[in-house]
Amino acid sequence: MRSFTVILFAAMLPIVAAMPAGCRGNSRTRSAGPTAAEPARYSYRVTASHPHLTTSYTQGLQYIDGVMWEGTGQNGRSRLQKIDLHTGKADVVAELPHSEFGEGIAVLNGEIFQLTWTSNIAHVYDLATGRKLRDVHYTGEGWGLTTDGERLYMSNGSERIFRIDPKTFEREGSITVTVNGEPVRYLNELEWIDGKIWANVYTTDFIVIINPDTGIVEGIVDLQGLLPASETTPETDVLNGIAYDAADKRIFVTGKNWSRLFEIELTEQ
Repeated sequence: MRSFTVILFAAMLPIVAAMPAGCRGNSRTRSAGPTAAEPARYSYRVTASHPHLTTSYTQGLQYIDGVMWEGTGQNGRSRLQKIDLHTGKADVVAELPHSEFGEGIAVLNGEIFQLTWTSNIAHVYDLATGRKLRDVHYTGEGWGLTTDGERLYMSNGSERIFRIDPKTFEREGSITVTVNGEPVRYLNELEWIDGKIWANVYTTDFIVIINPDTGIVEGIVDLQGLLPASETTPETDVLNGIAYDAADKRIFVTGKNWSRLFEIELTEQ
């Protein structure tokens, strides 16, 4: 019987590696990182379900001070908005230029940062008022963003996560994310939960739980079947979006153009 890791890579990595030209991603090969014991395996239990706008192509999700923030993508539809968990309605705080494809978001020091995919620009807003404060420029693609409370961590669709100075957006270093020494590519939306980085793996139903010091994947969350088939439409896209309510220990997940935003608890397999 094949191990879970073998199944994971058979199901996940060849799919993303074989994506047709024009799909998002960076498939450059990098050397394998450090190895560790087999990662813990998790399934899930849904504890709550909230409505979510099917017009929101979720790229970033952040829960802070009782407010759910969302960054959305697609040219001409990229926004920064607040979500009412009871109704699913969105209060649009900012709309990006039509030329920009919005990406991940993160809150740090009273500011909210929003990446763009290929425009090399992060927009910075005042958290309290939503007022645009400044733009900062960075190298390469922007995908996911999170923070440990001091610096930012940014993905670019590869197996690397970069440590970012929040003032200059200069890279201060990086980690290579691995399972059993093999790189995990297409890291997308990021969230910092209890000292670990949680990352969606683009085009899959998996979240990987990463040690931010070593890059080693310490846990793999299988969210297959989370959105019922009855809730899907031709516009429904992939799982993407993780948020954490640190005060009440709630984990939120959703997807691009999904009709639901879920609260889940992990169950160890």
